[in-house]
Amino acid sequence: MAESEMFEKGLEVRRAVLGAEYVDGGIAKADDFMMAFQRITTEWCWGYAWTREGLDRKTRSLLNLAMLTALGRTPEIKLHTKGALANGVTVEEIKEVLLHATVYCGIPAGLDAFKAAHEVLKAEGAIPATKPAAE
Repeated sequence: MAESEMFEKGLEVRRAVLGAEYVDGGIAKADDFMMAFQRITTEWCWGYAWTREGLDRKTRSLLNLAMLTALGRTPEIKLHTKGALANGVTVEEIKEVLLHATVYCGIPAGLDAFKAAHEVLKAEGAIPATKPAAE
């Protein structure tokens, strides 16, 4: 696949998962220096890895959340929590993958991941914004 084909294929998937407004905004703000990063991200991550057969987008989202927890990449956890919802991942599945990652990555990494995901899940209306009243 030619480089421009991989970029276009990746751009389509990236927009579908992360939202066109977010993706297009990042590309629009990129100067020549940052465009090199936009290009490699769009081609390699989204045009190559995310479009391969073998794993569906839902599974890839779950893997990303686990790996980002291990790496302690809180801003990316927020971004990919929103993307996971777009890919059909349930709140329960997000919770389970974060619990699993917490066991292997440690409590501090898990806590940061839970806080980041919780913020996004509330903002997206996937969970209530307030704690339900005790009965």
